[in-house]
Amino acid sequence: MNKTLFLALSVALAASASPALAKGCLKGAAVGGVGGHMVGKGHAVAGAAAGCAIGHHHAAKKAKAQ
Repeated sequence: MNKTLFLALSVALAASASPALAKGCLKGAAVGGVGGHMVGKGHAVAGAAAGCAIGHHHAAKKAKAQ
C-alpha cells in the first residue's frame, strides 16, 4: 500500500511540475503499474517507471511525426 501511495503522489507531482514533459507518461505509468502489480509483489513501481518511459517515448515519436 505504501508503494502505491508513493507512486500516485510521484506521478501527480511530476504531472503538475512539468506538464509538457510528462506527455504520455501518466497513461504509460498507469498501465505499467497495473501490469507490474499483476506480475508480482513489488513490481508495480518498476512497471510504472518503465511504462512512463515508454509512454513518453511514444508521445514524442507521435509529435515528431506530425
